[in-house]
Amino acid sequence: MAYLTLAGAILSEILATTSMKYSHGFSRLWPSVGTAFGYLVAFALLAQTLKTMSVGTAYAIWSGAGTAVIAAIGMVFLGESASALKVLGVVLVIAGVVVLNLDGAH
Repeated sequence: MAYLTLAGAILSEILATTSMKYSHGFSRLWPSVGTAFGYLVAFALLAQTLKTMSVGTAYAIWSGAGTAVIAAIGMVFLGESASALKVLGVVLVIAGVVVLNLDGAH
């Protein structure tokens, strides 16, 4: 159940960050509301996750997955550059999350 709650937190954070892009510096109402609501849900779900999961594991997964997905959204849908170096950075973020979680596996 903790991983399902964490997945909801990650999805909410991704939607909030994407909404922030479209808020144009919080000058557009509905994307701004979406940003605030998304982060509120993300932090509430992350807080619930921390009741049963270690903070290091939960935060590594939450921040790493969010960073990787937001970078991919930027490159695929928002016209941001997709250089080999940027893709390598995303791969390293994912690898870092995996390595941090290896200790919890045993």
